[in-house]
Amino acid sequence: MSIWKNKDLFIIAEIGGNHEGNFEYAKKLTHLACSSKAHTIKYQVYTGDTLVSPVESPDRNKHFKKFELSQDQFIELSNICRSYDKDFSVSVWNPDSVDWIDPLVTYYKIGSGDMNCYPVIDKFIAKKKPIVISTGLANEQEVIEVIQYIQNSDDFYKSPDNLAVLQCNSMYPTPDEDINLKTIRKYQELFPEVTVGYSDHSLDTLAAMTSIALGAKIIEVHFTDSREGKTFRDHLVSFTKDEIDQLYTDGLRIQKQLGSPLKQPTKSEIESGHVTSFRRAVYFNKDLPEGHTIQIEDLCFLRPCHGIPAKDWKKLIGKRIKHNTKAFTKISKDNLL
Repeated sequence: MSIWKNKDLFIIAEIGGNHEGNFEYAKKLTHLACSSKAHTIKYQVYTGDTLVSPVESPDRNKHFKKFELSQDQFIELSNICRSYDKDFSVSVWNPDSVDWIDPLVTYYKIGSGDMNCYPVIDKFIAKKKPIVISTGLANEQEVIEVIQYIQNSDDFYKSPDNLAVLQCNSMYPTPDEDINLKTIRKYQELFPEVTVGYSDHSLDTLAAMTSIALGAKIIEVHFTDSREGKTFRDHLVSFTKDEIDQLYTDGLRIQKQLGSPLKQPTKSEIESGHVTSFRRAVYFNKDLPEGHTIQIEDLCFLRPCHGIPAKDWKKLIGKRIKHNTKAFTKISKDNLL
């Protein structure tokens, strides 16, 4: 069952590589993230040699080797998450890890760099668990193709409960002009059978908040204890616990404030009586005798809207009054000829 199915807003706190290969720090970050309002705590599972060519990109290969955690360490992190009743989630960048990681996860995350790596995606599809896809680096056609590929592989993924697509930019940090939150609306049009969300790499909380206002249901943000004094780039685009808590609290308010596209008087407006008390009706501005023919000079427009609404004032012109009428009292249709 999809863990985001019954949630109005689903927050992923990605520790990712912010532990920088230090397992004690990884545990500290995990405990802190679990104490936040995030629903799932996410990591990245890889080895340098199964991710980056040591010949073509030796420096990046060494970088990822430095950040490796072991299978047993990830199992321990998953147990910490479970102890807080939080979901443990990963981007699996080492395909050989899928079998041992599968019992620990309820869904799979495909990072932007693997969005077009179908051999890796096939391993996730085979497990028949919900999939979340980030779409940094991609053009629209590539996103369409991967969604179609996954859905054509198994009808299980033709439900928004089981497949989600996140607008994303792979830059750390992402310049404002490259965030392109309008893509969220485009994805909603293109993929009605897919949950749409946003994966953030910006420098503050504004883009994530705005994405919620545009309809994003899943929000993925990097997580750190503090951005101060950190040199690893991911910390700079990460949320703290307080910021995640505020994102969730304000995000639910934003969703509530979005309300319905159907424009009509709301429950609070009706119950307060404002529909009548705030609107104007037509009133006579003087006492008028029986038989008087109504002219515009006889009229004024006042609150409350009792009797003839102000928008219908022209219908009164030329009509005659049946009975003497006092100024500023409700005009009744029964008193008109």
